[in-house]
Amino acid sequence: MTITITTAPCCWGVDDVNNPNLPAWERVFDEAAAAGYSGLELGPYGYVPLESERVARALDERKLFIVAGTIFDDLVSPENQANLLRQTDEICAVITRLPQPQQLSGQRFRTPYLTVMDWGHDARDYSAGHSDRAPRLSDEEWRGMVANIKAIAAVARDKYGVRAVIHPHAGGYIEFADEIERIANDVPAGLAGFCIDTGHTYYAGMDPVETLKKYAGRLDYVHFKDIDETVFRRVLGENIRFFEACAQGVMCPIGRGIIDYPAIRQALDEIGYHGFITVEQERDPLSVAGSLTDVKESRDYLRSVGF
Repeated sequence: MTITITTAPCCWGVDDVNNPNLPAWERVFDEAAAAGYSGLELGPYGYVPLESERVARALDERKLFIVAGTIFDDLVSPENQANLLRQTDEICAVITRLPQPQQLSGQRFRTPYLTVMDWGHDARDYSAGHSDRAPRLSDEEWRGMVANIKAIAAVARDKYGVRAVIHPHAGGYIEFADEIERIANDVPAGLAGFCIDTGHTYYAGMDPVETLKKYAGRLDYVHFKDIDETVFRRVLGENIRFFEACAQGVMCPIGRGIIDYPAIRQALDEIGYHGFITVEQERDPLSVAGSLTDVKESRDYLRSVGF
């Protein structure tokens, strides 16, 4: 394997850009560098300024690069397509002007990527991790979501040369095994790849190792996180939103939780994965004081098991 480990602003509690408690983006850049990372994601739309020269200067000063931008929004509603395509344009226009890493031997698509995640549906938010009770989209609604994803991916690819990667995410309409398989069938590999997230995969009741192997042919990018098993079992018994579970500590530094990272390393070696892996740990931004320690712990643990 040829692997580069990066991180993301969600480790500092940055998911909802309207949350008044978010840390300054410059702090995230500072602490990502201090923890030993060479790159990171841009974070959700609207967090880091869409000013490429200003952000590029900040990255250069810290010897950092940007590995991906993110669309984290309602992918289902047809009436949201114009908003999604506007975000695609604005994000891709910025990330393609920011410092990039050296591309790795064996990497299928160059950075930066555009991670595409569905979000914003109460019924699914409250049923995150519960495949048995989570409502599914009707066929018409599913077709609308597929059309939105295809439109995003086409603009990213054809206008900017950016590879869109579909990210199954707890609390969205692409979370569980049946939905991942269906989206793999409905969105061609030539148009979009996958970003498989070990934590969201486990949260959704799947085996991260087997999921990585199953979608090896679509795997363009990977997210790593870990889950505190005690907290996880407790929050599954509560009627709470996904990020409320995160605020209670369901995500923990890598190596402290239930996910078997030596086995994941072996699986990635077996499938010949070469490229970028981003460390994530969703949390409440009010606990941002612990972010630097946690992301450093995750990086140090991954290094200890061969990443």
